[in-house]
Amino acid sequence: MTHLTLDGVTKRYSDVIAVDDMNLDIEDGEFVSLIGPSGCGKSTTLETISGLTKPSDGTIRIAGEDVTDEPPKDRDIAMVFQNIALFPHMTVRENMTFGLRLKNYDQGEIDERVERAAEILQIEGMLDRMPDELSGGQRQRVAIGRAIVMDPEVFLMDEPLANLDAKLRVHMRTELQRLQQELDVTTVYVTHDQAEAMTMSDRIAIINDGELQQFAPPLECYNRPANLFVAGFVGSPSMRFVQGRVEDGQFVDPDLGVAVDVSPSTMEGPGDVTLGIRPEDVHLADHHSVSTATEPTTLEIDVVQPMGDELVVYLRPEDADTAFDSDIDDEEAVSKTDQLLMTVDPGHDLEADQTVEVVLDRSQIHLFDSASGEAITHGLEQQAEPLSR
Repeated sequence: MTHLTLDGVTKRYSDVIAVDDMNLDIEDGEFVSLIGPSGCGKSTTLETISGLTKPSDGTIRIAGEDVTDEPPKDRDIAMVFQNIALFPHMTVRENMTFGLRLKNYDQGEIDERVERAAEILQIEGMLDRMPDELSGGQRQRVAIGRAIVMDPEVFLMDEPLANLDAKLRVHMRTELQRLQQELDVTTVYVTHDQAEAMTMSDRIAIINDGELQQFAPPLECYNRPANLFVAGFVGSPSMRFVQGRVEDGQFVDPDLGVAVDVSPSTMEGPGDVTLGIRPEDVHLADHHSVSTATEPTTLEIDVVQPMGDELVVYLRPEDADTAFDSDIDDEEAVSKTDQLLMTVDPGHDLEADQTVEVVLDRSQIHLFDSASGEAITHGLEQQAEPLSR
């Protein structure tokens, strides 16, 4: 059983903390993605697991064995990088067998492993080709095959699909998901692409400024974000936030004019809170079937973005100056937290500057403490449960 455990792993570079007290317990055969903004520490975390970077503090265990001070060659891992880095003077077969030949494996076992990997990756007819005779997707398969033949305890992948075009990336995402399920190997996958993380992973670890924000299944992070950062980072278009205050059992904001009744059990008393709502949970007041809708709020359409299967509609307060008006100061401009987003069926005839009435789905409203950013509740019809962190 190949458990991978990071216990209090920290990495410092002079006065910069790249990874701060990282704790992850990854199950045998689990596919875990590390996601977060650029520079958040996800690649550094992967490098500490691989042994390419030694942590300043903490312990790394693979299959229960402390490997914190072990070199990469003794960790029984295989890495696939963003840069495919095949040897240009070697055939596909030679590239795939390079690591095995360095470890003096028997030729019969080498051939058996290569044939098996080639069959899994459907590159059997390419083993005698040179890398420059392959497409981008085929070269990436060879790089993955080079890792498969090592039969590792853990796969580590650092944005392996980032250099592929969009269509090929979607195809290879499916291939990787199928491959991981077939091999049942513990996999840690670094990506900046939310779609990859959400569709491929058993759990995702969301990192910001070197700190773990939430470690949970993708849909739990989407539906029950632990804090404002997770709520705003996961999802596209992202959740929108409205700053306001709860007083006398009602949330009121001074900008949009959204008013929502809040159960007394949700908060102990009055306080500054941030209301979060995803675009799919904002509806036109005269075209909805939501049984838990709020009272209608009158807003004005700022921008309409046709996306094919839906319209993404930016909403602002009535008669507000837009953020794109060059005659107003930045402080006066409508900020992102002063706008709601709404997604609607493309059959609706909507245009900029049109006034509309919208309602929010109370069961999908999130409240966060404005000071700490921590979640207070998810859905105003029920009490929040403890969050996975």
